[in-house]
This record gives sequence, structure tokens and C-alpha cells, in this order.
Amino acid sequence: MMVKINFAKYHDGLAPVIIQDFSTGKVLMLGFMNDEALQKTEELGKVTFYSRSKSRLWTKGEESGNFLLLKEVLVDCDNDTILIKVHPLGPVCHTGADTCFSERNHHDDFLHQLEHIIDLRKQVSPDQSYVAKMFSKGLNKIAQKVGEEAVELVIEAKDDNKELFINEAADLLFHYLLLLNAKGFNLQDVKQILQKRHSK
Repeated sequence: MMVKINFAKYHDGLAPVIIQDFSTGKVLMLGFMNDEALQKTEELGKVTFYSRSKSRLWTKGEESGNFLLLKEVLVDCDNDTILIKVHPLGPVCHTGADTCFSERNHHDDFLHQLEHIIDLRKQVSPDQSYVAKMFSKGLNKIAQKVGEEAVELVIEAKDDNKELFINEAADLLFHYLLLLNAKGFNLQDVKQILQKRHSK
């Protein structure tokens, strides 16, 4: 992409980098790059920062797998600030949120929090957590429960009790999250599929 940044403008040689979702336009995070980090980003096609805490190059997602796939690099009018548009492979914030800039203290979606809670609770004793109990019964039982909840939701949809209907909807969504987790996926994976379909 051959963009030119005036890294010398900063005493530590690190220019600020704004990360933006290519599909949604949502601002995801802020990081820093030196010339080497920018070159590696362009070579790998994955956003690589210079980590001030680690004092080394750091490819976002190198441990979590939540890479930021490079789509476009832009530079501001002073050539000292970088805007990178990306396709995120999973949550961007360390809290599990899609973005670090949340209006609710880094938790921009309760469903992401719930997915994190499921991850934690499935590791405890089955007699201490319903989630752990479901996982102890195996994938087939979790999948069966999703089917049961779906049927119950359909039944309530035919009646006029809104409270029962919305509670069954919540039950189905919760068990759907369990099934996604059991299969090694999360809502972000589903979201990406929907976004790809929408862009066609």
C-alpha cells in the first residue's frame, strides 16, 4: 500500500493508529505503530502494533486468534496519524466487546458478557452451575435442549401471552449460546456470516 508516515514527528517514533470496522464504520480501538509495525501489517495483512507495555511488535490476535484483517490504510493530511480499516475476526476489546469505545464502560453488548460468563461457569462443578451441568451432559443434550426451547417458543407464539413468549425467546437464545460455545463458536462468528451475506 506504500503509505508514508512522518514517524519522526514523535519522540518515540510511534504514530497513533485508529482502527475502524470496514463493514460497519464502527471505531474499534486505538493503537500505536512504528515504521516496522506498519510494514509488517502490510506484509501479513494482519494489523500489527508496537506494544509499549511489551516493548515489541505485537500482532493483534496472536494469542486470542481475534486478528484484524487489513482492508485499507489511510493517512491524515499531516501524515502523522493512521486510519486502518479492518475485518475483525472476533471481539476487539480485551473485555470481549466489539469495540474499546463503548458507552457502557467497555461492555457494549450484554450478550458478549453472557458469552464470557458461560465460558467461566462451564469450568466449575456441575452441581454449582446450570451451565456446567449442561456441558457435563455433552453436546447432544445441549442440542436437544435448543430444539425443546425452539418448540416451546413456537407454541407460545401461537398464543397471546407476551410475557411467556418473550421468556421462552430468552430461554432459546441462552441455550443457543451454549450450543455455539460447545461447537467452538460465538455470536461474532454468526454476525460475520450475516454481514458477508448482506454485502453480496
